[in-house]
Amino acid sequence: MGSFSIWHWLIVLIVVVLIFGTKKLKNVGSDLGQAVKGFKDGVKGGTEGEPEAAPPQQVTANKATDTNTVDVDAKTKS
Repeated sequence: MGSFSIWHWLIVLIVVVLIFGTKKLKNVGSDLGQAVKGFKDGVKGGTEGEPEAAPPQQVTANKATDTNTVDVDAKTKS
């Protein structure tokens, strides 16, 4: 869009004003600023506000299962 002339930008501005109206355009800057501030606060907070994760469950190995596993690579090479 950098190659557009001043007339193209004027037409784009008029279309935007017709779609959104001047009242909404006045609030765009403050809305965008609040959104950026909220995003930064969220990044700083990290896990703040999220529920604590459940402790990891301990998994025990079943020796009968370990002896019944099949090595797919060894089986396909034969």
